[in-house]
Amino acid sequence: MMNLGNMVRGLTSETVAKSLILFWEYDEGTLEIWRASSNFVYAFKNNQVPYFLRFCSDQDNSVEQIKAELEFMQYLLLNEFPTVSPIYSISGNLIETLKTPEGTYIATVFSAAKGINLDADTITQKQMEEWGKSLASLHCLSKTFEPAFERRKSWLDTVQFMESVFQKHPKEQAALQELQKVTAWLQSIPTGNDVYGLIHYDFQLDNIFFEDKSHSFHIIDFDDAIYHWYTLDIVTALDDFMDDNNPHSKLLIQSFLNGYRSINVLEDGAVAQFPYFKRYANLYKYAKLLSSLDYGEMTITPPWFEELKGKLVRIASELRQGFQKQW
Repeated sequence: MMNLGNMVRGLTSETVAKSLILFWEYDEGTLEIWRASSNFVYAFKNNQVPYFLRFCSDQDNSVEQIKAELEFMQYLLLNEFPTVSPIYSISGNLIETLKTPEGTYIATVFSAAKGINLDADTITQKQMEEWGKSLASLHCLSKTFEPAFERRKSWLDTVQFMESVFQKHPKEQAALQELQKVTAWLQSIPTGNDVYGLIHYDFQLDNIFFEDKSHSFHIIDFDDAIYHWYTLDIVTALDDFMDDNNPHSKLLIQSFLNGYRSINVLEDGAVAQFPYFKRYANLYKYAKLLSSLDYGEMTITPPWFEELKGKLVRIASELRQGFQKQW
């Protein structure tokens, strides 16, 4: 989630999007907002073929980290892993920047994913199995990936980020204590190539597109990619199912894990670590929410602002309650 102040400024008008799309070839009149969360994403067409323009403020990301993201995606494509393709601009660049009075924006363009999004309420056990296979295939490729240029951040960078956020808020002592426990636990577990590498970190249903004919998934949104334990990728992917205690959800989780294990090793000990990685993920999400809500003064806000702010505050409050649980 980007800073709410940056979101308001970016969605107040389409001026930035209309300026950035000029760096690429496009069909006039096809640019429209698709979604805004960590980035602003606009759909458009070029020669009637769909593409997506993604951009953010340089306060929310950096050119170096985006370069590292794109290098990993290109590596995956070279190894025939189904993901979307970064698209070169008219000037032959994969990344373009735009300076405005409000700040600098960083833009990339991607091809459209093949397939459709699946729904957690209707996904089948077979589709869950294929989903697990897809993530395991990604992790297998990650084991042999070595960046030639920039490196993505690691979990250590997230620890520093969380500490800096919590220290700005004197009342966040419970969060700081949780961070100390999470950090100590992560430092105690192995980091060998078989368990640790560059993960997607948002391998959820809204970022995967299922092709029924090939029974395969096409993956988008690698902008959260981070050096971490592969187990965390499984935990965050299955987040919606792990919070549901009904027997059907447990069957779906098992199907996912069966698919994963058919491609990559997943020890029982790693499954036992799920609750601990869940605590890390919740704490990191909490820190990002606090950072997003730290937007300063805004005299004028759009109609959707208060509802979104209220939703984020509620989610943060629910996450905060989890810090009291025993380790």
